[in-house]
Amino acid sequence: MREHYRSEGLSAADLAAEPMEQFARWFRQTAESGLYEPNAVVVSTADAEGRPSSRTVLLKGFDERGFVFYTNYGSRKGREIAANPYVSLLFPWHPIARQVLVGGRAERVGRDETAAYFRTRPHGSQLGAWASRQSEPVASREELDRWYAELADRYPPGEQVPVPPGWGGFLVVPETVEFWQGRENRLHDRLRYVRSPEPGAKEAWTLQRLCP
Repeated sequence: MREHYRSEGLSAADLAAEPMEQFARWFRQTAESGLYEPNAVVVSTADAEGRPSSRTVLLKGFDERGFVFYTNYGSRKGREIAANPYVSLLFPWHPIARQVLVGGRAERVGRDETAAYFRTRPHGSQLGAWASRQSEPVASREELDRWYAELADRYPPGEQVPVPPGWGGFLVVPETVEFWQGRENRLHDRLRYVRSPEPGAKEAWTLQRLCP
């Protein structure tokens, strides 16, 4: 199975000076294209021994700081980030022949920011955050449903659900952000922003073209 890409190319002149501004442009274009769940992102982590794992989550925010998603801190990814904060994010926008690849460090967002987001979630999702002991074994689906039902009795619709103490956001502060544009003959365009390691450097980011 092979797709032949024939989309427009990507040059350094096309890109914004800052990667988060460029991401905002591409994210807006991707959403306008009608692509299903453009905020779906593959998060890859590794444990203290370097053994990797990946899963898809939903991006819930981004700004000049970086990228934010929410999870149970006791989940596998939460435990691995605690042991090794370096993560990778991959936005696989295949239908429009684009990808964005981010490398950086994850850190917990403040509890006020977590609480503000939690209040925007549907009631059922708030209960689900309490019901799911994410990444832990469960004896059956019936047991999981029972936990949820008990919470639904405790917090009926209209009653405020508190934020679970072990649940919250991660901010991924990027060190590299690569924009990938599919081209014909597998000669794809790959342009990568690299954060300057020098404090106070005049240019915070440098731009590199990578071979496909």
